[in-house]
Amino acid sequence: MQRTEITAKKENKNGKLVKVKGFITGVCGAGYMAFSSMSMTVLAAAAGPASITQPLDNLKTIVISVIGAVGVIILAKNVMEFAQAYQQQDSSTMNSALKGVVAGIMMAGISTVLTFLGF
Repeated sequence: MQRTEITAKKENKNGKLVKVKGFITGVCGAGYMAFSSMSMTVLAAAAGPASITQPLDNLKTIVISVIGAVGVIILAKNVMEFAQAYQQQDSSTMNSALKGVVAGIMMAGISTVLTFLGF
């Protein structure tokens, strides 16, 4: 007899749990429907896409300018290193300095190349 009473109590608890789950599901569904049917006012400027892309264009310009300035500094440094290595007839330092000169020219001219390509 005790087993049937315990089984009956479990079934009673499970039945209440199913009812509570059904109630919560119904409330959540009704809330979702209520909120999804509400209208929302959107305030947007009529400036167009330029107002969105302008900060990115400014950042691009700054980054390219910094790269160009660093390129000029690297170019000047490596030209001086090449002159010293040429005076001392040090071929390994001349080779390294020439690589630096080429890298400096590439970095200094990046803004011109990107402007020519339309970026």
